[in-house]
Amino acid sequence: MEAVIESFKNLKMDLTIPDNGLLIAYVSIWIMAIVPIYVGSFLSLKETKGESMSMSDAYTFPIIGSFFLFGLYLCFKFFDKDLINLILSYYFLLIGAIAMTSVLSSLLKYMFVGSSGNGKNKKQNQVKPLISFKFPAIKFFTDAKDVKIDIYDIVSFALATGFSIWYIKTKHWIANNIFGLTFSIQGISFISLTEYSVGVILLVGLFFYDIFWVFGTDVMVTVAKSFDAPIKLLFPKDIFADVYQFSMLGLGDIVLPGIFIALLLRFDRHIHQESKLKGSFKKTYFNTTLIAYALGLFTTIFVMHTFKAAQPALLYLVPFCVGSSMIVSTIKGQFKKLLWSNVDITKDTTKKTN
Repeated sequence: MEAVIESFKNLKMDLTIPDNGLLIAYVSIWIMAIVPIYVGSFLSLKETKGESMSMSDAYTFPIIGSFFLFGLYLCFKFFDKDLINLILSYYFLLIGAIAMTSVLSSLLKYMFVGSSGNGKNKKQNQVKPLISFKFPAIKFFTDAKDVKIDIYDIVSFALATGFSIWYIKTKHWIANNIFGLTFSIQGISFISLTEYSVGVILLVGLFFYDIFWVFGTDVMVTVAKSFDAPIKLLFPKDIFADVYQFSMLGLGDIVLPGIFIALLLRFDRHIHQESKLKGSFKKTYFNTTLIAYALGLFTTIFVMHTFKAAQPALLYLVPFCVGSSMIVSTIKGQFKKLLWSNVDITKDTTKKTN
């Protein structure tokens, strides 16, 4: 606690307007954070089974994250930094290629096949697989799965492989961001919250996690600067400079609030299905919370620029996201309904088809 207080005492204010190069960097980071949340949230509406976070997961996530973060800090401090980055780069490259393949395949199918529809239209719009096989179950890791690979998957994998080669050879910041954006979209669309209360517990825990590791120690900043892998979005502070210095935003500050915002989009749909109204559903909670996220991120960037110091983004994002959703629910008289909601996608699907 003393370290946190001391860090506040050392802050110095700078109210000057950022120059054009830095302003471009701030706006670019801001937009790049919002886009994957929007895309990933709508992809989370797909009737596919992802990983759902439980109450116990929410309680333990900040603790597990702390062990992992401090472990990385010790590795960078006592072992060869280049070797660690090499190992982690290839690991994230493999995961990134898979994530990019999935995102590109979905995009290509949307562009050339159209929405899945329902009934006869759904059958007409299905793409015939070129390769199909059953992936065996691996104990403690995954269940048996039917794998179907079509032409869009093959084209997407080829493009993802090309991006992977480009990244590993150049470590270019644009390639880094492409992987970072696909990680974020996949994370938001695949990891789901089904209960609002679980999402609140998760974000509140991460609120304190972020404050401690940024203000209380040098661990978060050291790892962020040392970790040479696509786990953060980058943009040059002066894009016209000969040597780049980067503004950065960790993917955790996108994905973790993102899965909470995606939950609220599914809650909007849940309310619409309960009302049995026809047509598209109103996205009141989603739109409000996404705007709140954008304002929270703007506040983070403003404070970071003003005090010239790294900021725990979740310090601002959590109150904005959680607070805005609670305010909307109170105004609509749905606070208890939201607080104890369970928008399990399989249950929503059941209601939809009945």
